[in-house]
Amino acid sequence: MLRKIIHIDEDKCTGCGLCVDACHEGAIAMVDGKARLMRDDYCDGLGDCLPACPTDAISFVEREAAPYDEAAVAAHLAARNGGATACSVPAAAEHRSGCPGSAARTLIDDAPKPAPSPAHQGGCPGSRSRSLNGAPAPAAPVPAARTAAPAAAGATDALSAVAAALPNRLAQWPCQIKLVPVQAPYYQGRGLLIAADCTAFACASFHERFMSGNVTIIGCPKLDEGSYTDKLAAIIAANDITSVTVARMEVPCCGGLERAAAEACAQSGKDIPFEVVTFAVNGDVID
Repeated sequence: MLRKIIHIDEDKCTGCGLCVDACHEGAIAMVDGKARLMRDDYCDGLGDCLPACPTDAISFVEREAAPYDEAAVAAHLAARNGGATACSVPAAAEHRSGCPGSAARTLIDDAPKPAPSPAHQGGCPGSRSRSLNGAPAPAAPVPAARTAAPAAAGATDALSAVAAALPNRLAQWPCQIKLVPVQAPYYQGRGLLIAADCTAFACASFHERFMSGNVTIIGCPKLDEGSYTDKLAAIIAANDITSVTVARMEVPCCGGLERAAAEACAQSGKDIPFEVVTFAVNGDVID
């Protein structure tokens, strides 16, 4: 298949080995003092090795290559790490094979489910473009299983006060990068927040701290097909956007979102402020 994959320029490679450590799929190894892509199907095309290379010896190319094979990567890493397999690792332990960004971990024991949105008429209801007035979202119902521990007196009033004080800061709909229009009135005179899907779930104060005053668009480079670069560049070029902020998680796959945004800013030809905010999986800002 024709796809994006890394290319290593052996003339530029100094043999430092930093890319080997940066590649979480084990696709790169040192051979005769030079970094080499060992198998095409080990490379996921996200390019976490690119920023690790001090000599810019690694770049993306588009060529015929075997598709990324997550199962083959897991087997390869298990063999490299002494034969451990997913079956031999306790469920609660940190996984050491496959993509580290997809390793399962528990952050909180439970969470209320959001209330369903009302149906919309005409076309795909989820993709209908609209401006939002910033009104607080309705409170989610408390699951029946949690009624065994009744709230203390005044707790309901306190939660209502918190909800009223922290309004929804989403300025528009849709918000998925793949669905938003290239040009729209709500972009004008605002900052553009390009956020990884998981960030607002990891950071409890995300709406107020990062979305307020910005147009927020979201995506996941690991789950979405294709590159965001051209779409983001078109949005930045076609609208009066005052700044670009990337909100990403610490996991390696989020590096694709950061690179796409940086390339889009350069491609747009505009000189506007650019910032990257990185979150740990517990919601702390680490960069």
